[in-house]
Amino acid sequence: MKNNDEARLLWQPDKSFKDHSNIQAYTNWLREKNYGDFSDYSSLWEWSVANIPIFWETIWKYFDVLHSGQYHQVCSEDKMPHTRWFEGSKLNYAEHIFRNYTNNYPALVYKRENDSAKEISWQILRQQVASLSRYMRSAGVKKGDRIAAYLPNCPQANIAFLATNALGAIWSATSPDFGVRSVIDRFRQINPKVLFFIDGYTYNGKAHSRHEVVRQLRQELPTLEIAIEVPYLNEQDDPLPGALRWDDLTNDESCTLDFERVPFAHPIWVLYSSGTTGLPKPITHSHGGILLEHLKYLTFHNNIKPGDRCFWYTTTGWMMWNYIQASLLCKGIAVLYDGSPAYPDMNVLWKFSEEVRITHFGTSAGYITANMKAETHPGKDYDLSALVSIGSTGSPLPPEGFDWLYKEVKQDLWVASISGGTDVCSAFVGGNPLWPVYSGEIQCRALGCLLEAFNEEGDSIVDQVGEMVITKPMPCMPVYFWNDKNFERYQASYFEDFPGVWRHGDWTRITPRSGIVIYGRSDSTLNRGGVRIGTSEIYSATDALEEIKDSLVVCIEKSNGDFYMPLFVVLNAGVTLNELLSKKINNAIRTTCSPRHVPDDIIAIAEVPYTISGKKVETPVKKILSGQGTDATLNKDALRNPESLNFFMNFANQLKLK
Repeated sequence: MKNNDEARLLWQPDKSFKDHSNIQAYTNWLREKNYGDFSDYSSLWEWSVANIPIFWETIWKYFDVLHSGQYHQVCSEDKMPHTRWFEGSKLNYAEHIFRNYTNNYPALVYKRENDSAKEISWQILRQQVASLSRYMRSAGVKKGDRIAAYLPNCPQANIAFLATNALGAIWSATSPDFGVRSVIDRFRQINPKVLFFIDGYTYNGKAHSRHEVVRQLRQELPTLEIAIEVPYLNEQDDPLPGALRWDDLTNDESCTLDFERVPFAHPIWVLYSSGTTGLPKPITHSHGGILLEHLKYLTFHNNIKPGDRCFWYTTTGWMMWNYIQASLLCKGIAVLYDGSPAYPDMNVLWKFSEEVRITHFGTSAGYITANMKAETHPGKDYDLSALVSIGSTGSPLPPEGFDWLYKEVKQDLWVASISGGTDVCSAFVGGNPLWPVYSGEIQCRALGCLLEAFNEEGDSIVDQVGEMVITKPMPCMPVYFWNDKNFERYQASYFEDFPGVWRHGDWTRITPRSGIVIYGRSDSTLNRGGVRIGTSEIYSATDALEEIKDSLVVCIEKSNGDFYMPLFVVLNAGVTLNELLSKKINNAIRTTCSPRHVPDDIIAIAEVPYTISGKKVETPVKKILSGQGTDATLNKDALRNPESLNFFMNFANQLKLK
């Protein structure tokens, strides 16, 4: 993989921006409380990872965590994944959200396709959460019960989550665009008592009924006792037989909102891995760990201020939906959008940003690349004066993506690319309001996160590409995987390669200025003749070509020791893959990356397979082409476009004949 530290400076925070940042306020507090006098972020970060118990106790104290009982110690000395945190304390995530109740600005701003934006006040939010939680309590829902939600990114999902959380019950959600088998594979692992669902939704201007899917869900989930329908597509229709109607459970204006405080390690929710090559991992996070991490990360690394309008384009099936809940935790306004980001055209979210005055705009690298291809000009066409930052995650944002944001969106813009995942429902690396932004580079390692790059011998390296690892525990790490009593799946997922050290599965490089570059998943690395190549490097080269709409690359190790590395490309309308274009693609890759990166074949395809959360499906395609992936081993319901795998199945058969 290339080691290119010639990244260009794109933005610098001015003195006022730094002085008024939340992280500077925290630094001042540390000095006043005699924890230390930190002159810059580097010294603050080094202190935070050298003194893990002290650092996390300052987070507890700085944010004045509401709790009952007294913790015996901040964290035990057990190695990951058995570290225990703040034992003896009890708390509630939703209680911390509602202590931010205000009449000065709304709690939620929400928009659906082809609809106008709406605001929901804190008063309405509290009243509906109180009414719903009161009903669930009266129906026998108690602490530890699992509550499943088959809902889109809508206010009802927020309300249902907060009502669940207030009771100490455990939340788990999937998006309505998940196929029925994919939903069953998730929810059946946790035996839910309650199911929230919608009748249907609209995407790309088309209505999609979900009633048949819900009928199958209710048949396949025998532990369900209560089904609650949100009339989303046809608001006047009666609910399915045996289901309760949402409006009947959320209209009680007389009840108060009570909170069940639970032990720090009590589960807050169950999230899931993509499940493309097996049963999705049911990743279970703790109430307290998520509370502390979200307070820390969104306050310090997203710099959310009271009344800021915080948006991330997501569905309930992606951890960014859970993450954006914390904007309420940090006195911000959660901005929701339900619909396609490209309907009626690629400008829809920029128009939305102008309409509701978004402060922090979150998206994916794929969305930014799609805007580049569509040649949009949001900064010219829309009033984005309220916009302070843009966050990007899901896959590495290439330097060209950074450059486009500063050219086409706004010059005075804080681009906070982040990387973390469902595993921690947060980011290990990301934004820093005290530091400059360099092209193609994530700004910093987050406070309290001792992230390092390891070589194959397990040695920590700097300014070289290595495995991304976390060498000290964080409270937001999963407490366990559901039904994984002996921690076998948990250990296999993170701790097999380096005992006692969390291996995250990304290639990374820590630059001399302590920035971070991500090179893609290490489990889909292009290992060509002993030379490791990051897939993101090749995508950066192909994304810059106007003829190419999308691409996918894998490297197959043959039984005789040879390697076969094909590049699959989706061409823009009217473009033909001929010898001239193939030479242009190879030359772009050779020039941008190296001769080692040039593929053995370039093959035109109709579409690249993606998971429902929008990530390219590299490893399953590699398994298919290696003869390891079949219909029996691949979960097509976990894909956004499962029919796209048919091409690779046929292509694999052709490879066998060669």
